[in-house]
Amino acid sequence: MEKFVIHHADSLQGMVRVSGAKNAALPILAACLLTQEPCVIENVPPLTDILNMLEIIRGFGAEVSYDQEKESIVICAKELTSLESYYEQAGKMRASILVAGPLLSRYGQAKLPHPGGCQIGSRPIDLHLKGFHAMGAKSKQEHGIIELTAKRMKGTSIYLDFPSVGATENIMMAAVLARGTTVIENAAAEPEIIDLADFLKGIGANIQGDGTDTIEITGVKELTGSTHPVIPDRIEAGTFMVGAAITGGDIILQNVREEHLKPVIAKLAECNVKIETVPEGLHVCRKGKLQPLQLKTMPFPGFPTDMQAPFMSLMALAKGTSVITETVFENRFTHAGELLRMGADIRIESRNAVIEGVEELTGSKVRATDLRAGAALILSALAAKGETEIGDIHHIERGYYKIDEKLRALGADIQRQEEN
Repeated sequence: MEKFVIHHADSLQGMVRVSGAKNAALPILAACLLTQEPCVIENVPPLTDILNMLEIIRGFGAEVSYDQEKESIVICAKELTSLESYYEQAGKMRASILVAGPLLSRYGQAKLPHPGGCQIGSRPIDLHLKGFHAMGAKSKQEHGIIELTAKRMKGTSIYLDFPSVGATENIMMAAVLARGTTVIENAAAEPEIIDLADFLKGIGANIQGDGTDTIEITGVKELTGSTHPVIPDRIEAGTFMVGAAITGGDIILQNVREEHLKPVIAKLAECNVKIETVPEGLHVCRKGKLQPLQLKTMPFPGFPTDMQAPFMSLMALAKGTSVITETVFENRFTHAGELLRMGADIRIESRNAVIEGVEELTGSKVRATDLRAGAALILSALAAKGETEIGDIHHIERGYYKIDEKLRALGADIQRQEEN
């Protein structure tokens, strides 16, 4: 097991390139199972979750090659030899459920273990199953295994009780080869949904309304191959933006899309952070003392739940009282306890975190309880006096590619060491 050892950074300075979005890449990789022809997916960093998804896809008999240096993946699912996924990879991450839609759409069956992932709250797959059932599939769950069967998926109207990103993606993929037209109402509208739709359209799917709350998919008989670059990771971009803010830094982000970051940009502007587009990318610098915030996580285009933990680190040093309301996941304040070890003043009241800004944070031994919590601890460590040790960094590396190298290039003192 490895840990990060971090010392105080006076300010982050320089230029950093944001990697491709893991949360966009994972459903697109699963969608490659829909076609017999080769697909080339570009701008995909070799994160743990990406490597696990590729192992799952290989397990079905698909041919997979990955040039990690060029961050380019070629998948050819011409002849699958199995429609069953195994626990070793699928049980490690939430996104493993995304292979269900493609397999049902193309083959009418799938067998996979209940998905794993970060323990940030209840993330049931009932909305996925609700969509599959409405399209004519049957499901059976025994001993942690989900078995799905369908003669042929049929188009229908599906209303999601919550605009779940994963359920929207899975139903979209299940519908592209279904008979007739499927309409998803109260659909998720995140940029990752649009990126998946763009890939699916590129291989011949008929999709309209992606990026709105109503998506219409008319099934086609077959799909082709395509080359598709994955969008930049808006959460990684947001994390580096908070890094500049919390250290009083001045950085330029490359490979970003400003339209994906509007809620983050708006909140950073409220606390004295200036963000502007320049020829090289997005320029981020702090202008004055950090101001407290009131923010509430919401589905896109609201404030992203994945940015809640990094902003809690930022608010811990803002002058005054901040309140963060988490509406998406009920167990996403586990980082608060670790931040308290560093001298933060945080009180949790149900789904609200009340943060009283302190003059300074101090280094401590802490642990990453999940992916975004780990990012929050890195940010706090950069601003804290003294040395911070962060354990369980495998959580962080599920979603941030070479984050220590990127931070060192900006002037951070962060080292990777073996845990004792």
